[in-house]
Amino acid sequence: MTDATANGKPQMLTTADGKPLKEALNRAQARARRKAFLLVLPLLAFILITFVTPIAQMLHQSVYNEGFVMHEDIGSGERTPIMTNIKTWFDENPAGTEPNEEAFAALHKDFLLLRELRAPGQAGTRVNYERGGSRSMFTKTARRAERMEAPYMEAFLDVDEEWTDPELWRVMRDASSAYTFNFYLAALDRTKNVDGEIVNVDENRQIYVKLFARTLFLSVLITFLTFLLGYPIAHLLATLPLRYSNLLMIFVLLPFWTSLLVRTTSWMVLLQSQGVVNDALVGMGLLGDDNRLQMMYNQIGTVVAMTHILLPFMVLPLYSVMRPINPSYVRAARSLGATSWTAFRRIYFPQTVPGIGAGALLVFILAVGYYITPALVGGADGQLISNLIAFHMQNSLNWSLAAALAALLLAGILILYWLYDRLIGIDNLKLG
Repeated sequence: MTDATANGKPQMLTTADGKPLKEALNRAQARARRKAFLLVLPLLAFILITFVTPIAQMLHQSVYNEGFVMHEDIGSGERTPIMTNIKTWFDENPAGTEPNEEAFAALHKDFLLLRELRAPGQAGTRVNYERGGSRSMFTKTARRAERMEAPYMEAFLDVDEEWTDPELWRVMRDASSAYTFNFYLAALDRTKNVDGEIVNVDENRQIYVKLFARTLFLSVLITFLTFLLGYPIAHLLATLPLRYSNLLMIFVLLPFWTSLLVRTTSWMVLLQSQGVVNDALVGMGLLGDDNRLQMMYNQIGTVVAMTHILLPFMVLPLYSVMRPINPSYVRAARSLGATSWTAFRRIYFPQTVPGIGAGALLVFILAVGYYITPALVGGADGQLISNLIAFHMQNSLNWSLAAALAALLLAGILILYWLYDRLIGIDNLKLG
């Protein structure tokens, strides 16, 4: 580096090779940033591919369904627009317009194409998501499309009188656009009437909001139970001598070394009517053989099994916070006249709050998305919203509704995370 002055005048600082110092520093910092970026690039790519991209696809699927407007050949992958004529009629006529002969003529042309492409079931399935029985009506109509003659309205009514149902035409109008928010309405037990107004579905069909409420209630209950059981276990781990606490830690971690399916089926053996727990209670005379407890295929089974499975996720954050706490703090409080309860409440417990928050957040998030355990031991009363999402993915094949339910569940988790940050502070989150 050259001197800062020459002949009494300030000079530009340079490096040994004559380059300006500021430029050399900027280039060195740029190289350091590139190296840092290259180091984190694999992790960033992994997060984008395995986390961000699937969530983005899920959110897109929740508002997109082209089953009524586009057909894709499975063998060749060729995509063909369908239902274009009736879509044109919808575009030219406002919502609420009664279908006329022109509308049925356009529908007849579309059914001829559906028959040729063997796709009436696909279009009918999309409508069937919002109006039950539509798929069979579509396939039945497609079989007779070639024999139909004008007037087409009468021809369609000969096939099925439901073709004049205003609700059917309202659903077809909505389905004529690949993008729709109707799946979110369905996920909230809402729908649209023939006038396009948002209304509640029939009371006997309102299942999703109740299931969300049940999922929230059971997740909060499981989180509270894991706290009650995990707090003394973590305290014992933190205060025992190291050789004993290490042995106890092995027992805490032991469930992680066993398959989740094995642990769940073990609870099935224990909790069933003829299981170990009921047999023990009957053997001790606490229960009659005809009055065995029903602890399977209900909420009791779900709560017991999930509390056991998620308990380590509460113990470990609590232990990581309790271990560094100096026991002399409590001894000093007691030496100054505080009772054991006062010392615990005012000295020890506040220092464990970050671990409680971290464990509760972790357990709750895992609980609301659990699937295998409620499916096996929960029955109809103990299943959570995740089980219904899986049903729509695997059985009903209504992926858009499943995506909408999952998106609402994700939104709830994000709101919980925001509340945690506002009430406790994410900076106080300690997982280890």
